[in-house]
Amino acid sequence: MYITTTIPYVNARPHLGHALELVQADVLARHHRRRGEPVRFQTGTDDNSLKNVLAAEAEGVPVRELVDRNAAAFEGLRGPLDLSFDSFIRTSAHAGHRAGVERIWEATRHDLYQRHYEGLYCVGCEQFYPEGPCPDGHEAPLQHVSEENWFFRLSRYQDVLSELIRSGRLRIEPVARRNEVLAFIEAGLDDISISRSAARARGWGIPVPGDPSQVVYVWWDALANYITALEGDDYGRWWVSEPRKVHLMGKGVIRFHAVYWPAMLLSAGEPLPTGIFVHDYLTVKGRKISKSAGNAADPLALVDAYGVDAVRWWLLREVPRVGDADFTEERLIARADEDLANGLGNLVNRVVTMVHRFLDGHVPPAGEALVEVPVDEALEAFDFRRAAMAVWAIVEEANKYVERTQPWRQTRAQQEVSLGTLVHACRELAVQLEPFLPTAAARVAAAVDGERLPGPEPLFRRLARAGAGG
Repeated sequence: MYITTTIPYVNARPHLGHALELVQADVLARHHRRRGEPVRFQTGTDDNSLKNVLAAEAEGVPVRELVDRNAAAFEGLRGPLDLSFDSFIRTSAHAGHRAGVERIWEATRHDLYQRHYEGLYCVGCEQFYPEGPCPDGHEAPLQHVSEENWFFRLSRYQDVLSELIRSGRLRIEPVARRNEVLAFIEAGLDDISISRSAARARGWGIPVPGDPSQVVYVWWDALANYITALEGDDYGRWWVSEPRKVHLMGKGVIRFHAVYWPAMLLSAGEPLPTGIFVHDYLTVKGRKISKSAGNAADPLALVDAYGVDAVRWWLLREVPRVGDADFTEERLIARADEDLANGLGNLVNRVVTMVHRFLDGHVPPAGEALVEVPVDEALEAFDFRRAAMAVWAIVEEANKYVERTQPWRQTRAQQEVSLGTLVHACRELAVQLEPFLPTAAARVAAAVDGERLPGPEPLFRRLARAGAGG
């Protein structure tokens, strides 16, 4: 499976919304690797945006300095968030990206033409709109732009795009987003501008082949990363031959990925992605988390304060498949304490303590499974909250089993059966939890490993009491 995230602009440091998508992609990648499937998990940064140029100007630093610094911050999320990506592409620094964008441009030249254009432009979205304000909530006024641009004949691909989505060959989840894309397509597609004047771009970006007065539109440039990052044999392996090519993204950029990108690929004679998985937004006090809104919760600061398990668990356990999720540190703390400290941590500690108390730490033969764990089904539906809850059913059933069997009141023979069942449940929990919380899963596995268990140790600190922890 080829799993990609969007590549964010680097006009500022990463925020918690970026972490959401990265963690979701990481769960998919780890889950499919655990099943023995080949996986490539790719992410990166979109360096060639006008937003980056304007941010550098506002800060009074060269564009390259700002881009390099902030891109490094995005790549640096790998360790703190326990990410397992295989490839990180930077569109301004990757050796093959510019050449790949130029190849796609030439391959689509039969669908390109020049004409004058006037319209309202949102720098935040990097796209034109017929009227303001920006539908995605960017507060800066739309700019009136009048210039000569290169256009792509998107209108030519209206019927084939509709058929691809309706047939399921291009799968869009959830269904509400699929219907949104179909409504957009079937209302009629206009040709789109795919270049910007080099003067307006301050000379930053990839020049249009044969026309240095223009730079390639940042989305045309950025979308190509899903192919241009695949070097040598990787292109054939992961784009041509791979049967599952899945893009993860936020709802604000679905049009680019579900309409513009497939049309580009059709025009260029390239294979198409097979899945587009869309998440909604994180909000703070009802407002979308964003750099421009000034409410960009810092994932690194949250990990430093509360630990990676607490941050990943909130993102996976609290964010619904459909609908925005409002973030507060109090909610993160409450979820971590309830589930990780009081639920998971208490269960494992309780089981290990009883094994030592009643069986001198020796693990009896494994008992039967307490519950089926339908993680595969939930992740296939791109429902991370349901998948996390499926894993959590092991914790809930094991705690119920303790109360039901009460090993402290059993005979030795009965204790061997009940505690064998509970140790098996904890070991299975470590396996099932690994894609979601790899650090916590490793601690659980270590706590119940071997024929004779190590002594009981607290797995999680209660954050509400401590005020911080990991």
